[in-house]
Amino acid sequence: MRLYDSIGPNPRVVRMFMAERGIEIPRTTIDLLGGENRRPDYLAKNPAGQLPCLELDDGTVLAEVTAICEYLDETAPGTSLIGATPEQRAETRMWVRRIDLNILEPMGNGFRYSDGLTMFQSRIRCIPQAAADLKLLAQEKLAWLDGLIEGRRFICGERLTLADILLFCFLDFGAKVGQPLNPALKSVAAHYDHMKGRPSAAA
Repeated sequence: MRLYDSIGPNPRVVRMFMAERGIEIPRTTIDLLGGENRRPDYLAKNPAGQLPCLELDDGTVLAEVTAICEYLDETAPGTSLIGATPEQRAETRMWVRRIDLNILEPMGNGFRYSDGLTMFQSRIRCIPQAAADLKLLAQEKLAWLDGLIEGRRFICGERLTLADILLFCFLDFGAKVGQPLNPALKSVAAHYDHMKGRPSAAA
């Protein structure tokens, strides 16, 4: 297998997930800033032109962070970060979807359509007039999440899962691109600080 890696929160999610699971595979770094991900060689592997992607030994290429992490989780020995039972896996996937759709997507697009516009406007359809509202939507949903995880160590209670890694990596990214975490969100802030202290956060 080979991971095609780069800068940005999505590749970091996979790296952090692998670090938590103790998985090591060869990596090739793709120059995202230089547009290498939009060139024919890379598009032949991942037509979406996004990063990361995982090339399997038989040449199959998996894209999308959740699909990559679930595949690695299922094929590597050790404690699952998705869940050991159907109920746990369903709970993890529920929270992954909630966080991805309600927080990460508007946060990411809020960045692409404003602070990242210079880089992305020639690569994807950008809607600059939507940027402020998307950023606000992400913050509103973070406040919603704050109430739901009050008193929990992790998103799924006592289980570290992909949902925790997704949220942390994007909050850390947001803080660097003009979308800082509101310190009034005590539960989310505590979760962020807890995740930031894990050795895998440096991966």
